[in-house]
Amino acid sequence: MFGLFKKKSEVEKLQEQYKGLMKEAFELSKINRTKSDEKTAEAEAILKQIDAIKK
Repeated sequence: MFGLFKKKSEVEKLQEQYKGLMKEAFELSKINRTKSDEKTAEAEAILKQIDAIKK
């Protein structure tokens, strides 16, 4: 209840974005492998940002 108005940290926002891109890449992998690879590359860039923030 009290977490309802809690602001998300930068890491949490990036993690949600990463999860969304990976899900989209998975769906695209069934249709268009090239676009799936592009989404995976975007997700990897976000993962590197997350690692940089955590250090």
